[in-house]
Amino acid sequence: MEQDQAFLEYVVKGLVDNPDSVEINRTVDEMGVLLLLTVHPDDMGKIIGKAGNTAKSIRTLLRVVGMKTDARVNLKIEEPEGGRGPSYAREENAPEQAAPAAPSADEELLPSPSAPDVPAPSAAASAIDDVLGDLKI
Repeated sequence: MEQDQAFLEYVVKGLVDNPDSVEINRTVDEMGVLLLLTVHPDDMGKIIGKAGNTAKSIRTLLRVVGMKTDARVNLKIEEPEGGRGPSYAREENAPEQAAPAAPSADEELLPSPSAPDVPAPSAAASAIDDVLGDLKI
């Protein structure tokens, strides 16, 4: 087993609840090394992380491991059967929601009584200026 594949296996098995379901296929071509990762469907969230941050971090570490051998290492996380798919596919198939109705010309644009008090833009701008001044940027 190559060093990059062994590293990925060690990291991923440490993150998931089903380490026996972890499979890594390694292929080498003119573009570099491709590691294809397959995990149990219940563990996908742990590998991808919030906003993809865990996956990005793993890819960064693999890039560093690849530098030791002058190889470009890429990671592809295999989507499980019946998975959610890319976010753009979900957005295309999402039911359309009605846009809120625009107020008529006769209605006054006043804040609703239940709306929280929001500082005026000038107060917010001065607060930001105060913070930036404290930081001495």
